[in-house]
Amino acid sequence: MKNRFPLLSAVAAAALSLAAPAGAADTVYTQRFLTQYNKIKDPANGYFSGDGVPYHSIETLMVEAPDYGHETTSEAYSFWLWLEAQYGRVTGDWTPLKNAWATMEKTIIPATADQPTNSFYNPAKPATYAGEFPLPKNYPAPLDNSVTPGQDPIATELATAYGTRDIYGMHWLTDVDNWYGYGRCGDGTTKPAYINTFQRGPQESVWETIPHPSCETFRWGRSGGTQGFLSLFIGDQSYAKQWRYTNAPDADARAIQAIYWASVWAKAQGKGADVADLVKKAARMGDYLRYAMFDKYFKKIGNCIGAQACAPGTGQPDSNGFRDNQTYLLSWYYAWGGATDTGAGWAWRIGSSHNHFGYQNPLAAWTLSTQADFKPGSPTAAADWGKSLARQLEFYRWLQSADGAIAGGATNSWGGNYGAPPVGTATFYGMAYDENPVYHDPGSNEWFGMQVWSMQRVAEYYRASGDAKAKALLDKWVAWASAQTVLNADGSYAIPSTLKWSGQPDTWNPTSPGANANLRVTVTERTTDIGTTAAFARTLIHYAAKSGNAAARTLAKELLDRAWTRYQDAKGIAVAEKRTDYLRFDDAYDPATGSGVYVPAGWTGTNAQGATIDSNATFLSLRPKYQQDPQWPKLQAYLAGGSSPDWVYHRFWAQADIAMAFNDYANIDGDGSGGTPAIVLSAGTLSVAEGGTASIGVSLSQAPSATVTVTVTKAAGGDADLGTATTTLTFTPANYNVPQNLVIAAAEDADQANGSASFNLAAAGHTGAVLTATEVDNDVVVADCTISFDTSNDWGAGQVPTVKLSNTGTAPITGWSLSWTESNDFTLSNSWSATVTKNGRGVVATPAGWNGTVSPNGSVEFGMQIGYSGAKPLPTGLALAGHSCTVTIK
Repeated sequence: MKNRFPLLSAVAAAALSLAAPAGAADTVYTQRFLTQYNKIKDPANGYFSGDGVPYHSIETLMVEAPDYGHETTSEAYSFWLWLEAQYGRVTGDWTPLKNAWATMEKTIIPATADQPTNSFYNPAKPATYAGEFPLPKNYPAPLDNSVTPGQDPIATELATAYGTRDIYGMHWLTDVDNWYGYGRCGDGTTKPAYINTFQRGPQESVWETIPHPSCETFRWGRSGGTQGFLSLFIGDQSYAKQWRYTNAPDADARAIQAIYWASVWAKAQGKGADVADLVKKAARMGDYLRYAMFDKYFKKIGNCIGAQACAPGTGQPDSNGFRDNQTYLLSWYYAWGGATDTGAGWAWRIGSSHNHFGYQNPLAAWTLSTQADFKPGSPTAAADWGKSLARQLEFYRWLQSADGAIAGGATNSWGGNYGAPPVGTATFYGMAYDENPVYHDPGSNEWFGMQVWSMQRVAEYYRASGDAKAKALLDKWVAWASAQTVLNADGSYAIPSTLKWSGQPDTWNPTSPGANANLRVTVTERTTDIGTTAAFARTLIHYAAKSGNAAARTLAKELLDRAWTRYQDAKGIAVAEKRTDYLRFDDAYDPATGSGVYVPAGWTGTNAQGATIDSNATFLSLRPKYQQDPQWPKLQAYLAGGSSPDWVYHRFWAQADIAMAFNDYANIDGDGSGGTPAIVLSAGTLSVAEGGTASIGVSLSQAPSATVTVTVTKAAGGDADLGTATTTLTFTPANYNVPQNLVIAAAEDADQANGSASFNLAAAGHTGAVLTATEVDNDVVVADCTISFDTSNDWGAGQVPTVKLSNTGTAPITGWSLSWTESNDFTLSNSWSATVTKNGRGVVATPAGWNGTVSPNGSVEFGMQIGYSGAKPLPTGLALAGHSCTVTIK
């Protein structure tokens, strides 16, 4: 595939004209999509195995949710389908999409031979209860036959609709190259191999998992050959050989989302028949995906306290058509399993009680409930998805913070064992608010990526449906996320990365939703992560296309242009990152904190890599093949006390998402979805050297029917030294998308301030734009402050620095902002008398509120506590914004 499209081909251009009746696609951004697509599909770059399976990442030494880079996930498959749908959008060639779905069916949807005993499943007794517990050391969890599960109301209709008891859904994790050595159902050789990791409560991070085959044959695991790995997770009197799989609902929903758009684009090209079979298969997948809407043990929804006391659900609809054990939300997983022995006669299915906003997909729900071609085969499925759409939108509204970001979620089983939530916990239809559903290390709602993944789906749903409820969510969320984004004058950028939450939502009242005044979020770290950037840009693009919000459109363009300009490499678009958590590779189990791999005392066994599994196990000791990895020497040096190295990763999902972001932007006004014509700026901000000029490009988003005149006016209150001689720009249907230069000049002045001014651009029938210009002063700045940074309170692994800022000038220093970069990696524990935020090694300190003004001859002091390993971190590049200070470091 390499360099197959050095220029936009004739077939691509023809397809674009068919798929985009409202306007032509932007060929620059289409070409960027094709360039990135070709990098992903180039065999030399290593995104796919020799069998055509997408890896989680090109790089093998990679630990996050998958514990090895050449594993893959249902997430990767869903992004692959989405990518091929976009390729069909550009070229009209739908064969790669059909091949991707066929590969998915072959390699990550279990075949009948992989789930052989579903015929024994009893919907009246879906599974035997086993509680969840807070720490791995609380496991194995005993099976408890005294707890009565509820009824599974959809199993029979699914079997009737499709003529099989098999589940049509992806298992979430496979070992693509059989790196562990388990093979398919324990044969030791066949690849890809179904495996699993997370099994032991919310504190079990990837660093504490014990990987094991999804098909348990007792060949590996505990010595003796009668338990395998089962006795690490489940307590039973005796153990049976079995198979079991876990579905990640967000991935299956994303696959359906991809096929929806493929159908839209193919029909626009007159090629709907090319994807008609995929539409039917996506509808079938959505039918089974409803298992993610049920409580784990099919218990009743709401105020479900006590494993025995909480009533089993009947699965029967009430007067409004709602089943008593169905949340109508997409939970964290559903799972199914059974005996490998066809004579054993048992199988089971479970849902999940834990619901995270990040897994919701209103576009998939809307598609499966309103689009005739996507109607699932079961008689109640379309109605279920219609209820799910309404319930998901309520869920987002309930969890939207006063700031605009979306909080975690809700659970029907507090603690995973139907415990009583803390008094005063807010509820959503009787389910308790959970700040970090499912996982706590790290918290499942700390990552900004959950925000953009989920809100991108809301934005696509809004674009497709025009739903005012979705727009209201996006209006508030986009304003928050945009305000938290930094576009620097040097062409770099930073978007949110890590979030810190406080408070909780108001208990849900569907007739009168609360304002959530006490639910707040703070951005504690920022990033240039490519995948998160792409998902954020795509959210902005779809929102802007439907709402006409010019600022959102401009910000999306800024993010994409800056990522393209700064971070391209031969294999894609990627940024270097620090992985201080890699120090956990060789951490021993710590009983005081629960950190590290927990194996019960006396439990001894081996895995297929030949590693010993016992109470001395570490993440690394369980995976000795890591010491054969090409990047192992770099990690080994770090573990031995060296400095934290840079890691560059090409994650499949991120590389696909940034490619699709370019294509989405290319078609922002070209898919017939509407959107008010807008004035487009090549950037929203401009720096102008004092005594010089700088320019910015201005164009229109859509071809006008007649000449359009854009007027330029300077907003009142801006710096008098900044101005422009341009008052109008004229565009025609022929040149509307050719940028015209708007020149801003900055006059010489006597002050030492970097003044700023705003310029408003307006045109009849168009959404306007605002340009903010900043003068870069060239006058000599006289020192008017001193900074003393004292690091003497240091004990080799931590430090309590104190900082004193003194005003030596004649005017007050107001709203001070002090920034610096630490010379070594560190963690920030807390701070006082200032708001201190960390982004990598970069630090910014701003007033605590009461100390925002430093009077002449006055000073402010603040401090913080940090931890580190290796060399003592020292501040570099200490600077006070807008001032010149004399700096002393102790």
